[in-house]
Amino acid sequence: MQWANLAQYSAFIAILTVTVRPLGAYLAKVFSYQPTVLDRLMLPVERAIIRLVGAAAERPMKWHEYFLAFVWFGVAGAALVFLILKLQTMLPFYRLLGKDVLSTPMTDDLALNTAISFATTTTWQAYAGETTMSYFSQIVALASQNFLAGAAGLAIGIAFIRGIVTDGGGVLGNFWRDVTRAMLWVLLPLSIPGALILVWQGVPMNLHPYTAVTTLQGAPQLIAQGPVAALEFIKNLGTNGGGFFNANGAHPYENPTAVSNFLEMLAIVMLPGALCFTFGAMTEQRRHGWLLYGVMTALFTLGLAGMHWAESAGNPALARAIAPYTFAGGSNAWTGNTEGKEVRFGTDGSTLAAVVTSNGATGSTDAAPDSLSPLGGGVAFFNMLLGEIAYGGLGTGLISMILVALLTVFIGSLMIGRAPAYLGNQIGIAEMKLVALYILIAGMVILPLTAWAAITAAGRAGLTTNTGPHGLSSIAFAYASSFANNGQSFGGLSANSPFYNYTTSAAMLAGRFVLNLPALALAGTFAAQQRRGITSGSLPSDTVTFAVLLIVMVLLIAGLNFLPLLCLGPVAEHMMLWG
Repeated sequence: MQWANLAQYSAFIAILTVTVRPLGAYLAKVFSYQPTVLDRLMLPVERAIIRLVGAAAERPMKWHEYFLAFVWFGVAGAALVFLILKLQTMLPFYRLLGKDVLSTPMTDDLALNTAISFATTTTWQAYAGETTMSYFSQIVALASQNFLAGAAGLAIGIAFIRGIVTDGGGVLGNFWRDVTRAMLWVLLPLSIPGALILVWQGVPMNLHPYTAVTTLQGAPQLIAQGPVAALEFIKNLGTNGGGFFNANGAHPYENPTAVSNFLEMLAIVMLPGALCFTFGAMTEQRRHGWLLYGVMTALFTLGLAGMHWAESAGNPALARAIAPYTFAGGSNAWTGNTEGKEVRFGTDGSTLAAVVTSNGATGSTDAAPDSLSPLGGGVAFFNMLLGEIAYGGLGTGLISMILVALLTVFIGSLMIGRAPAYLGNQIGIAEMKLVALYILIAGMVILPLTAWAAITAAGRAGLTTNTGPHGLSSIAFAYASSFANNGQSFGGLSANSPFYNYTTSAAMLAGRFVLNLPALALAGTFAAQQRRGITSGSLPSDTVTFAVLLIVMVLLIAGLNFLPLLCLGPVAEHMMLWG
């Protein structure tokens, strides 16, 4: 590993770590209704929204009420996006671009898939934004959901923390107030300066028609314009990832410089990382909160090292075919696998982005995932199969980590003859059933959908460029990405078909709502308990030993669920490539 690569990776983790404490403490104050610097500006707006919502925003909610509000909020958001997309030809700014530019038809299945995608923070895109969406659709439908769906995800994470903290009563807070606070106190104040920095770096923010130019070869070309900066920062901060352009973060208008790339990657993980400190502050167990952050960082570093090694190895097929001198001690020895990567970021910048986005529930890639080496793509695939817990999405990463921590506590306590308890909450049969259900849902969704696509003509029709192990990886990666509410895909899979639009929609809904059902039910179970406090009879959860056990448990769960799929896909392709 070159020093420049190591410096970039180290600087990223160091800067993230520095932001964890102040941002996490701020989040704890916001959702504990303690005074903050933004109260004078935001409290009047919050009161106006609460009056608009009505009595539903005033009463405390138990877990099932909180979950139903979360579902209805998502359904309403999806319905709004669907209507706007189907009616965009009659809405403002459509004529500005014209039907010759917006050439992709907005079919019912594509509109439904896109609506569900943005309402679940997946932002899976089976279309090219510059040839499909009007400016009105991009701003009013898609950008608004980046804020609203991201705020709803953060609210779920806060409600889960409250479930562990609450001492009897079973109350998790109020969904409507939490969403409002997440929007006004967190996402908006961070997104506005972030978007302005991106404008400074060269990201467009306009409502101009596309620019017609003539290339050096004399061919006509349209250069897309638009309010890109308005979508770019919040798509990363809200762990959404949907790009204004088809190339997403690889497009020079979305991500023009190394500075913008670094900032956008940091925006993806800063809130999920800070939630570890928020958890420690709200539970009054800051050592445990830092331990969770340390485990996330260790897993993130392992993935970063694995992908860097895989992408630095180069491509032996290229070396054997046309350029053996570059592979054996020449330029390929240090540039590695440059296929599908932007030269302005290099292999190391693209590697960092691939690990951040696959770990962070945000498919805002700055390179082509389809062009990753087999094991490099396998690392991204495995990160999503882990449950994106390092650092995960807004709320979802922390929830996944805590669920695995509960399993670790349960097994570890039984092994040494202690009563299973987590931060003063007793772990019994009911709690473990919910934990087991949460862990099994991913395999119950991803594996059957992958098998269905692989054995049917409609599923295999999407494999327009790849077959064999890489084709299987393309299909499985799509469903893992959809279920993880991530949104990135291998470009070799043509996903804009009724089959994939409907099946990936089902995976997105399962990853957003079905997965959060046992999580909130577990939070409600803990909230109804009388906390007994941490005693000497409980397994310590703030030690290095516990951290090691937690890391092993994370890797073991994903391995047991998905090892055969990984072997048939990325591992088999790697062996064929290097064989």
